[in-house]
Amino acid sequence: MSTFNQPLGGNEMPRFGGMASMMRLPMADSPQGLNVGFVGVPLDIGTSHRPGARFGPRQIRAESCLIRPYNMATGAAPFDALQVADLGDVPINTYNLLKSVDIIERHYRPILAAGCIPLTLGGDHTIALPILRAMKAQHGPVAMIHVDAHADVNPEMFGERIAHGTPFRRAVEEGLLQGDKVWQIGLRGSGYSMEDFDWPRQQGFTIVPAHEVWYQSLAPLMAQIRERIGPNTPTYLSFDIDGIDPSFAGGTGTPEIGGLSVPQALEIIRGCRGLNLVGGDLVEVSPAYDTSGNTALLGANLLFEMLCVLPGVAYR
Repeated sequence: MSTFNQPLGGNEMPRFGGMASMMRLPMADSPQGLNVGFVGVPLDIGTSHRPGARFGPRQIRAESCLIRPYNMATGAAPFDALQVADLGDVPINTYNLLKSVDIIERHYRPILAAGCIPLTLGGDHTIALPILRAMKAQHGPVAMIHVDAHADVNPEMFGERIAHGTPFRRAVEEGLLQGDKVWQIGLRGSGYSMEDFDWPRQQGFTIVPAHEVWYQSLAPLMAQIRERIGPNTPTYLSFDIDGIDPSFAGGTGTPEIGGLSVPQALEIIRGCRGLNLVGGDLVEVSPAYDTSGNTALLGANLLFEMLCVLPGVAYR
């Protein structure tokens, strides 16, 4: 009998029934004894356009009911070797973004100190900053693979230094990232100047605009990334759902045409196998603009794919 938590099976309880935890896993109120914890951050007061990402964690959990424990494509069987649970949501302050950022960082520090890898259900992309702050306290500056339509390196937005378009500018200023080991994949759309792309390049980031990889497999790119980062460097994966084309993932706050495809998204995450992933997030799912549930369903599956490439995963 396995000693590891297992998702509730569809023959034990209909998939439309039971508790709406991530993948119908047990809920836990402590990270102690866990290898991986799914964490929701229901925050969207950092958004600049369409709101609603505060409801992302709840909808992602609901759509995750269809995911089974074995990855048929890769052979990954994460629940054979890792203790995984849903750690619930961070109790953010819905009236104060700066206080919420502090709450998030404080919430993640004991998770990381317990040796538990957090996989985060967002929430808007502001949440990456406090998570990276907690990551630095535990691991030092990290490498990062960032999938997004936007670089999120604005100096400020409406005079504010912290918002969903600024986290990686602040992360560079605070020394949270290893600049020469950061990739931003899927960037595109219109802007005010080339500063959005030029500034991260000046910090050592590698920029992979979406139009440069249209119709291409991203497996070769991921092989290059693995070689550059190496197997020991603590690495964070930050995945904004708007990195994917809105024809696949329209339920988001700032959609941009001409994005990555779903197979490319899978190639990126599966290509992280062999890296020392210390955490990941899936952000900017806005259910109000996702009437079919497809965007949240995709987000749930991408989080499962992240789980499947973490260190220590068993393969059948």
